[in-house]
Amino acid sequence: MDFFKRETRIDFMAHRLWAALLTFALIALAVGLLSLRGLNFGLDFTGGTLVEVGYSQAVELDRIRSALEAGGYSDAVVQNFGTARDVLIRLAPDAGEGDALSNAVLEVLRADNADAELRRVEFVGPQVGEELTEKGGLALLYALAGILIYVAFRFEYRFAIGAVAAVVHDVVITLGIFAGIGMTFDLTVLAALLAVIGYSLNDTIVVFDRIRENFIRMRKGSAVEVTNRSINQMLPRTVVTSLTTLLVLLALFLVGGELIRGFALALIIGVVVGTYSSIYVAGSAALALGVSKEDLIPPPKEGEDAEDERP
Repeated sequence: MDFFKRETRIDFMAHRLWAALLTFALIALAVGLLSLRGLNFGLDFTGGTLVEVGYSQAVELDRIRSALEAGGYSDAVVQNFGTARDVLIRLAPDAGEGDALSNAVLEVLRADNADAELRRVEFVGPQVGEELTEKGGLALLYALAGILIYVAFRFEYRFAIGAVAAVVHDVVITLGIFAGIGMTFDLTVLAALLAVIGYSLNDTIVVFDRIRENFIRMRKGSAVEVTNRSINQMLPRTVVTSLTTLLVLLALFLVGGELIRGFALALIIGVVVGTYSSIYVAGSAALALGVSKEDLIPPPKEGEDAEDERP
């Protein structure tokens, strides 16, 4: 526990070039996965019917797919839901809707396996799904625009660009991982992404606050030295906050159930990459743009007010 009681002396900025190369590589990989594989959008965004079916014993998904294809539902998406005994079946909007569709699907499955039991049915129209997709994307853009304006007014425009770069990094990496593993992207994951933006921004703002204070206090230190000192001062707080948050999220991911698993995973990824970006992306971007003491130290007062403050 001595680590949390003393200020470390890690030279983070000495490795900022390698960190920048790693960052660009991860973003390129994430963009590539998004371009090639895309996100596995859930029912909230695509529209259609979702049917959850339970069995008394584990079943093979290929067998269920074959039964549905024989019954006329060749485009159905079949996947396990938590355990090998629970199955989710997603049908396109043109397959039908309501009780008639769910009963027809259940009859097809029971013809193959009499143990099939209907657990849940959800329907979302294609127009609603399209509207949610549009509004979800706009929510992310509005959040980034608000961050840019807020940080620019509170600190300086170079810090604002660094903060937005860190947030964009976190969101893109999280989306890339979801595209890579094929996990369903639904409204809960979108909510987690917005929470990731807030978490990442909070860490970045705390570091920027300390950098601004140290620029005023450390008259002889360079911009790199001030940034290093500030990150080291905030490192114990960042580590404790991230670890405690991860413990809760891991518990939700492991035992919280399938419905909340995507939400928890998105936040776990966001906390990890958000901690990294607060150290290397935000601060490094501000340094690369040439931030200096003169940009943050308030100018000396002039005129009568300045004369009144003379000893």
